[in-house]
Amino acid sequence: MRKSLPYIAGLSLILIVLNACAPQKPALQHIQDAGVLHVLTRNAATTYFTGPNGAEGFEYDLVKAFANHLGVSLKISTEDNLNNMLAKVQGGDVDFAAAGLTVTAEREKILKFSTSYQSITQQLVYNRSIPRPKNMGDAVEGMMEVIANSSHVEKLNELKEKHPRLSWDENKDAGTTELLMLVAENVIDFTIADSNEVLLTRRFHPTLGVAFNISKPQQLAWAFSKTGDNSLYLEANKFLAAYKKSGELAQLIKRHYEHATKYQYAGTPTYLAHVRYRLPRYQESFEHAAEVNDLDWQLLAAIAYQESHWNPRAVSPTGVRGIMMLTNATARELGVEDRTVPEQSIQGGAQYISELYEKFSSELDDKDRLWFTLASYNVGFGHLKDARLITKNNGGNPDKWVDVKESLPLLQRKRWYKKTRYGYARGSEPVKYVENIRSYYDILHWHLAKENQQTEKMAYVSPAL
Repeated sequence: MRKSLPYIAGLSLILIVLNACAPQKPALQHIQDAGVLHVLTRNAATTYFTGPNGAEGFEYDLVKAFANHLGVSLKISTEDNLNNMLAKVQGGDVDFAAAGLTVTAEREKILKFSTSYQSITQQLVYNRSIPRPKNMGDAVEGMMEVIANSSHVEKLNELKEKHPRLSWDENKDAGTTELLMLVAENVIDFTIADSNEVLLTRRFHPTLGVAFNISKPQQLAWAFSKTGDNSLYLEANKFLAAYKKSGELAQLIKRHYEHATKYQYAGTPTYLAHVRYRLPRYQESFEHAAEVNDLDWQLLAAIAYQESHWNPRAVSPTGVRGIMMLTNATARELGVEDRTVPEQSIQGGAQYISELYEKFSSELDDKDRLWFTLASYNVGFGHLKDARLITKNNGGNPDKWVDVKESLPLLQRKRWYKKTRYGYARGSEPVKYVENIRSYYDILHWHLAKENQQTEKMAYVSPAL
């Protein structure tokens, strides 16, 4: 028998009311049931970017660890406009934002912040071609641009009470990297940037200088909406506290920043000059050798620069020669007939790097496996093995470069090396070696990407022939 229309309408209304009255799932349970954590961030060296090997960045690695902790996959969205970002978090468009956000009193009025995971300071950045400002009073005559709606604007508004003539423009389109580039190119006189971003970016622009800090240390944290339940927020705090207590947070910070703290900025102009005038002679050889040996050619070029500054006639005091600085014994094993011939040296070096890489377990983190490979190229696989054993015996993690690089210098001390299989080694050298290569690679990758953008722009504006 067919039910009457009023009966069906009434039943539908009851179901709607019952559904509305049903208890909503806590945010954490909803994420775990769906199997996806949706995080908002921004494109920057300190947060998230796509590198040659996929997603990278400090914030990305941290939220990836949190997603793994929850047993869910990670979905990343980006938003570079801070106003839009905060609005999306408030509106519940994402689960939270992990974007290097500073905790400020103004932001706490509209958002709730997790436990802090990093401390930074705000810095006034200038071009070293002009006298270094000693205080904000020295900066009032210059042109300053900062990111619109940022914590930098909040701080400048505070400082304006003491320096009424202080003025700045808020840029809604540019990020910190672009503003620092404008200072480096003397388009603007000053900008304000967080210390962690300045640290990574100064390697690309040696003319940049830090005048002084304009803030006390400030805390970075994840930002959550104030609406809804606290289940995800509380779990994030629990995770961050445990991650910090375990030492993994400190390791992650070291992994992303320590190599930049030890980079010698004065060498960047020379390096960039060699990129322009020396690298083109050997780029094809790097590309070919990298393809044959399944390597990144820019990484191979960075290794070669650390070895020889791309000088095929380079000779070390210990007798290694050529662009890749191969020993006689290694060259023979690799079938290299003449170490001083660039193509042979590059091919031999690439093959040796590939062979060393395969000696390390594929279960290692890709980055740690790579740093171990580079250290082995410098100091030898046996010594690296000794350093990993020392790390384990000292309670560190022998599978993590940030722990093993603390043990490598111990190979110079008799107390330690006499207990090892391979004995004494200049263990401080591979640490510096890896750090330099990481910076050379970053600068080369940045420079070539910038050149490609300029070429594409010229091609776009050029009239068709």
